[in-house]
Amino acid sequence: MNFNRELDALESELIASLQELIRIKSVGEDGGEHPFGDGPHACLEACLALGEKLGFRTASVDDMAGYVEYGSGEEMIAVLGHVDVVPEGDGWNYPPYGAVIDNGRMYGRGTVDDKGPTIAAFYALKAIKDAGVPLSRRIRIIFGLDEEKGSRCIKHYVAKGEELPVMGFTPDGEYPIIYAEKGIVNATFARKLSADAKRRIASFNAGIASNVVPEFAKAELSFEIESELPEKVTAEGKVLSAAGVNAHGSTPELGENAIGRLFIAMDKLGFDGDWGEAVKFIAENIGMQTRGESLGVARRDDVSGDLTLNMGLAKLEGDTLSVSVNIRYPVTIDFDGFFKVLVSKMAEGGFEEVSHTHKKALYMPPETELIRCLQKVYEEQTGEPARLISMGGGTYAKAMPNIVAFGPIFPGDEAVEHKPNEYVELDKLMKNAKIIAAAMYEMAK
Repeated sequence: MNFNRELDALESELIASLQELIRIKSVGEDGGEHPFGDGPHACLEACLALGEKLGFRTASVDDMAGYVEYGSGEEMIAVLGHVDVVPEGDGWNYPPYGAVIDNGRMYGRGTVDDKGPTIAAFYALKAIKDAGVPLSRRIRIIFGLDEEKGSRCIKHYVAKGEELPVMGFTPDGEYPIIYAEKGIVNATFARKLSADAKRRIASFNAGIASNVVPEFAKAELSFEIESELPEKVTAEGKVLSAAGVNAHGSTPELGENAIGRLFIAMDKLGFDGDWGEAVKFIAENIGMQTRGESLGVARRDDVSGDLTLNMGLAKLEGDTLSVSVNIRYPVTIDFDGFFKVLVSKMAEGGFEEVSHTHKKALYMPPETELIRCLQKVYEEQTGEPARLISMGGGTYAKAMPNIVAFGPIFPGDEAVEHKPNEYVELDKLMKNAKIIAAAMYEMAK
């Protein structure tokens, strides 16, 4: 079933409501009157007011998230969106919070990520309401205020014991359906080294984040460098530099790790004692590898492929050398099993675990009701096969049980989220609203 006629009648109202929301600068801020800042709070109030205007039940969850709801029934299905945005940055040709419409596109921060799809969901629910079709489950649109800075909004919703959906989706990814997202681990290991060594590293601080393949790394040594150096490694006096190729930490094989290249080069320079041991261990067991082979953590499955590993940060503080790695592990692999192997192997090199964070993998089997439902809707609405996507990155779906990412970006579309001149094509906005409406109905009927 589709709700195209009802949504076509609501198009101008939908666009105007989205413009209103885009004009609110909702970059998250800590430490103010509201949990995530004035901008996200203003969006919360605007969405709650819109929900009331459209005839829905509304609620704020401690000023950290909100929801609108329609229908009756013991069970609830959900659409999960967010109304906070990343900073606008430079390079815009249109006002980043102007919601200017030009040549069939609306420009502004959040038009795609994720205010556009969230408002599309509001009007999709309005179309269902206007059609008066019977439903056996309630439909709830939940909107968070902190997705871009850690999803504390939905973590609070879940921890507080708010009702969880029996199934749902977030239009904060891409089409057709992201049914598998690798687990993500960020871990830091450190080793304290001799303070009186003559041939040692004097200073070292490389990389910008553990989930970014570093394109440059530099270390100052305590001695002049006279050895022949490998390609893409240069020396000037006591300073050794290595060049790499930048890539996202989820696809480290697409880059060249400058930190790893630097360690490999330093391994040939003859450091004293435990400094030499530490450098050799990192060079031989991590280096420029991207699958964790030498660390003993190489894993793969047929659903999501290989485990990936990126050494994104390395630094020297006093006499303590530390490295930070970003690991994306396959969805059917047990975290505890491989992580114990990693910690044990790093300890062999004298590197003890300092800290780690872990986001569990997400995997929704293809035979589940949710996946079959979304496949049916996508194929009916687009005429295209509903291919299932596995990815190394993480979406908002990980913030709440029983959710997968479904839209809003169509295959072949330009990726504009987080970039200058972010825009949504108005015909794609309406296409999203129609798909969301059909999916809501299919899950709730």
